[in-house]
Amino acid sequence: MSRLPTVHDVARAAGVSRQTVSNVLNSPGIVREDTRERVRKAIDDLGYRPHASARRLRTQKSSTIGIRLDPMVDGISGSILDRFLHALTEQADAVGLRILLFTAARPEDEIRQFGRLIDGSDVDAFVLTSTFHGDPRTEWLIEHGQTFVTFGRPWGIDDMNDPRHAWVDVDGRAGVRAATESLLERGHKRIGFLGWPTGSGTGDERAGGWRDAMVAAGLGDGLVSLLETAVDTVADAREASARLVENGGGLDAVVAASDSLALGAVVQTNGALPVIGFDNTPVSAAMGFSSVDQRLDEVAAGVLDLLTHNEGTVPRHRLVTPELVLRSSHPPVVPDER
Repeated sequence: MSRLPTVHDVARAAGVSRQTVSNVLNSPGIVREDTRERVRKAIDDLGYRPHASARRLRTQKSSTIGIRLDPMVDGISGSILDRFLHALTEQADAVGLRILLFTAARPEDEIRQFGRLIDGSDVDAFVLTSTFHGDPRTEWLIEHGQTFVTFGRPWGIDDMNDPRHAWVDVDGRAGVRAATESLLERGHKRIGFLGWPTGSGTGDERAGGWRDAMVAAGLGDGLVSLLETAVDTVADAREASARLVENGGGLDAVVAASDSLALGAVVQTNGALPVIGFDNTPVSAAMGFSSVDQRLDEVAAGVLDLLTHNEGTVPRHRLVTPELVLRSSHPPVVPDER
């Protein structure tokens, strides 16, 4: 097997010292541009790759991002975080970063994991998912001076615009509003909303998008009868959908806060009503109902951008506009002219 090129080989090929090669790799700003170009050409020509462990010892950086692996829920909503992790890992690798996954059952357990990983110098930064009202993880990381970005806004606390708390989120309100408007444009008026129990920041935002569209269309009266909530499972969604049909008074379409809830509505109504979900999971594609895509590639790109740029160089908060993916085969409503 041929010998791998070393820093000595690069230095010799570029006609510089080993220290200059090290400076180009670790502190390029202190090296003249023509010298940097010469060293980088030698690196490319030789196919040299710095030894990760040795570089870590020199720079005290692991080039590693820590993120908790959330437990699988029901195979539908859980796939969203799986897709986000895949996008984040793929994009991180492209810029020379690695993802370290760890598990934790509760926020308190996750905080203990933070301490363990920091003490071992195992990671340089963290990505947090599943943010919620009063999330203690962000406060702990800020107090300990750690770099982090959350996928999700800091619901219910005072640092929504704090530059120390960088976050990327999907504009669920805009996504559900677009979904509801698309049904209104097709002539539907009794559009029900199937959401999560009040208190979920993400769920409340999505319900707000439905309400905004209905009020703007002059259909704001009686919305209480068109709203039902359920835990994010298909079984609970079926029960909530039955209540929605019973109380909705001529319900003719449904918008749901997730694909799990949307699937429950589709099953309960035997596909008789147009249903639009949220998350654009493989389930929505397989069942043929419309859904709102979170554009997770863009979310992952935003997270990495915030992690790799110093505070003050880029906006510390990103709100990604989702995309409505229409699949419904239901025709527009034909007005009764009698």
